[in-house]
Amino acid sequence: MKNKLIIALAFFTSVIQAQVKELTLKDALQYALENKTDAKKAKLDVENSSHQIAEVRAMALPQINLNGGLTYNPILQKSALPGDLLGAPGQVILVPFGQEWNSTAVASLSQNLFNQSVFTGLKAAKTTREFYQVNQQLTEEQLIEKVSSSYYQVYVYQQKLKNAESNLESTKKVKDIITGQYQNGLARKIDLDRISVKVSNLEAIKLQLINAVQLQENTLKFFIGMPMDQQIKLPINTMDVTALAFEQTTEVSKRTEMAVLRKQEELLGFKKKSFLAEYYPSLSLTANYGYQGLGAKMPWFVKPADGVYWTNFSSIGLNLNVPVFNGFSTRSRVRQAEVSLKKIQEDIKDTELALNYQFENAKTQINNSVINVSTQEQNMKLAKEVLDNTKNNYLNGLATLTELLDAENALTEAQNNFTTAQLEYKLAEIQIIKSKGELKNLLN
Repeated sequence: MKNKLIIALAFFTSVIQAQVKELTLKDALQYALENKTDAKKAKLDVENSSHQIAEVRAMALPQINLNGGLTYNPILQKSALPGDLLGAPGQVILVPFGQEWNSTAVASLSQNLFNQSVFTGLKAAKTTREFYQVNQQLTEEQLIEKVSSSYYQVYVYQQKLKNAESNLESTKKVKDIITGQYQNGLARKIDLDRISVKVSNLEAIKLQLINAVQLQENTLKFFIGMPMDQQIKLPINTMDVTALAFEQTTEVSKRTEMAVLRKQEELLGFKKKSFLAEYYPSLSLTANYGYQGLGAKMPWFVKPADGVYWTNFSSIGLNLNVPVFNGFSTRSRVRQAEVSLKKIQEDIKDTELALNYQFENAKTQINNSVINVSTQEQNMKLAKEVLDNTKNNYLNGLATLTELLDAENALTEAQNNFTTAQLEYKLAEIQIIKSKGELKNLLN
């Protein structure tokens, strides 16, 4: 029974391990672009723009309709005619017109020959497609930025948890030594109590960090559209820091945010043109061909011998519409469009200023972060050396327990400061890459 239990436990552990997915930053970004709702909706917008173009294009194509009708007139309308026409001078005679049954079948065609609104709409529809394509790119870049930041947050908490576990293990060893000394009368009870409290606090911190890691992993899985029950792990050296030589300038005009605004400006320009098109005359061609049946009986499936007569008819015409005066409503819409254009132009100026501001801040932050990472790494190494020396001194009776605990606290603080400095560097690095319009390079 014991062997079976061990085998079952080993099998269960192997299944759990097989389900854990190692997730590099590239994998996380690729997964997000394929599965996150925002990315999918942006792709659907691009797809939908093709249908919008087809809808506008339809206005420039011939419109063909088929109409049919069947009418029964139980009481025919009568008209008053002078009797002179019917051989009854001086009298007025009521004469019914039409037939009791009337059936028609008509095919009609209309074609715009000149309509400035249609031509403007076609140009605007193509620009709308370009807008959705640029907007899709912006959505993907925003998703890449969000996922990258969340990814590094996961690593930071995992690293803090690893540090806490290492410190807890080290402190437990010290506790075991003090316990042995106390049992042999070589250590005080207060020292054993203090180290026991230290172990309890570290265990509580470990539990808090375990929860924090889980929360950050769930956040990352939400950002990339991954099921919450999927276990993930990050590879080692995710947060390597190198002093990269970044360019001192950036071309804001190439940023996707600017491209989106300029497409919006272009669309507002077409909107203004569509209102101006209302001043233009429009010309269209119309044509129809029909067949009509009249008689005292329902005209379907009967012959002229039954008193039903069929005849065809047709017409072709041109329709010209010349706008003259509509109470200045067109002028008001044009002026509103002009105001909208001025507002988007102000947005473009403000966005350009904001992007330059973000780049300068990111450049300053990354320069500071490189220095800070190096400083905190040296502090961490020094704190480790101090702890090792203090531990040896304590075991040899040359240092107090207070000094040992202070050295452990200093190492923990230095480790966390180093990890935080790495995170700040990576976040600044993302902003630099974003400022250069190269977020998609993170997928390579």
